[in-house]
Amino acid sequence: MSKTFTLLFFASFIVLAFSAKHSPRTIGVEQSVARFKVDSKSYALSLQDLSEALRNIEPDQPGSISIAKTRLIFSRLAYKRIEYFLEHFFFTSSRIYNRPPKNEIEEPHLEYMEPAGMQYMEAILFDSITIDTRKELLVQAELLSNAANDLHALLYKFETSDKQVLAAVRLELIRIIALGITGFDAPMLKSGIWESAVAMETIALTLKPYLDKNKQDSVFHYLGNSIWFLQNNPEFDSFDRLKFLKAYALPLQKHLNVMIREMQFDSVSPGMLRYDAGHMFSPGALQPADSMNDKDLTEKRAELGKKLFFETRLSGNGSKSCASCHNPANYFTDGLPKSIGLNPHTHVRRNAPSLFYAAAQQNQFWDGRAKTLEDQIETVLRDSSEMNAIPAQSMQLLLKDKSYKRLFKKAFPETRKEKKPGEQQIYTALAAFIKTLNPYNSDFDRYIAGDQHALTDAQVSGFNLFMGKAQCGTCHFAPLFNGLIPPFYALTEFEVIGTTATDDLLNPKKDLDNGRMDVRVTPYYEAAFKTPTVRNAAVTGPYMHNGAFNSIEKVIDFYDKGGGAGLGLDLPRQTLSPLPLNLTDQEKKDIIAFLHALTDKI
Repeated sequence: MSKTFTLLFFASFIVLAFSAKHSPRTIGVEQSVARFKVDSKSYALSLQDLSEALRNIEPDQPGSISIAKTRLIFSRLAYKRIEYFLEHFFFTSSRIYNRPPKNEIEEPHLEYMEPAGMQYMEAILFDSITIDTRKELLVQAELLSNAANDLHALLYKFETSDKQVLAAVRLELIRIIALGITGFDAPMLKSGIWESAVAMETIALTLKPYLDKNKQDSVFHYLGNSIWFLQNNPEFDSFDRLKFLKAYALPLQKHLNVMIREMQFDSVSPGMLRYDAGHMFSPGALQPADSMNDKDLTEKRAELGKKLFFETRLSGNGSKSCASCHNPANYFTDGLPKSIGLNPHTHVRRNAPSLFYAAAQQNQFWDGRAKTLEDQIETVLRDSSEMNAIPAQSMQLLLKDKSYKRLFKKAFPETRKEKKPGEQQIYTALAAFIKTLNPYNSDFDRYIAGDQHALTDAQVSGFNLFMGKAQCGTCHFAPLFNGLIPPFYALTEFEVIGTTATDDLLNPKKDLDNGRMDVRVTPYYEAAFKTPTVRNAAVTGPYMHNGAFNSIEKVIDFYDKGGGAGLGLDLPRQTLSPLPLNLTDQEKKDIIAFLHALTDKI
């Protein structure tokens, strides 16, 4: 146990002294509110120091820029002391401070928010500083300072409960695991480990009254050791993320969940997250929100869906099934750049991705045009270039088959006798089957579960690079390494990475696919695509939405060079950083080794 950790607990009594004379109405609410008041003032003061450093910037004096970067780090650290509270209880107000440095699209009305806040300031500071960009930095600093000076006003008539305080802590721990240690908030400052340490210290102070009451020694143990490990290994690129997760953070999450459950302070988890799982890397930790509670009925529908998956009578001419493009023997892909259409001499528009973990997304298709699996299935069945079916007619054909009639009756027993089964049951059954395609049995999963020999040294190194220097984990978020955004896992991310028309990176050409812009008409979605999972990526090439990349080595090279913009293409709205990652050949090999460790056993 570190001395710093122990001192933090004693220091908390100074902040919490105001409540010592009275018995608190709750266990930890008053203390959390009091600390937010103090820490929000500290954050506001840090922004004043930052503003001073920005005013002193001289574009031709690198030292003045370095001072400003340091002051920005101090402001970021101060923000991490209020992050868990502000983003949980006042999420809308929090958006000004720490959102990604890009235009954000608010659906469904396509309202967009211009870049603002500390991440945007970081991007400016690491670009070419001019008189104009210095002015923009000062505008941002004034905006943040004015807002931070009024943070205390958010507490007017504020009320909450211990349940909600602990819910906020749970989400902050997920932020540390899935965002903080990856450098998501500050990829160029590389202050993610320092920030994670401060956030973890804040969790410790928030949990102290609950630990005093519950005497949960395991939470205390893993919390203290997590802080110790973060504080003693602050260098970003060399930080051993896998050791941190496996030895400290994930056991902490597991025992914290137990403690909250024992104290009867469980809350409804957001998005696809399940708090009844051991920790966020446990199988089943992320599940679709509409998963049924009736296990027996779910299994019967999945059984029917599996049979339908191979059924050619679902296509207009009886020649194709779902398995034609999503072959189970090939990890539910077809190994082609673009799948063969209903007409054997044509191809569909985009690459067929694997169906493993497909249910763990909030949008379906590369452009996200379907909100549910059921919608996606119906769209594919009706698409003239894919299945070209009339689902109602397909249903009539199937019900003439006694075996199908029996399976539909078992899977949908609530259907009244006077009401004929509808085509919607096809979509529901197929979706139920796809929702079972979550094996979680890769070497990586076995390692996380306790098999110390499941990964090689190169694969461990590859994970640490993936989640750190290579910045892969800032878009392919843990634990599924897809675009499901932590900590809520309620939205799927769409990114403009500048995918080229071919994998000839020496002669790059812009791909002409408009991506999500064809679905939601805004220029900020031009060439934006859903971020897929990289689980099983090592065995499911070719890659990208257009299937243009024939090897995973080419994919890594593409990202290493900064995507399409980094290769020199005119892509002003690329959301991937155009700066090179400067990965060594060995580092690239290690990342690929890790991706192989994400291959499920089928």
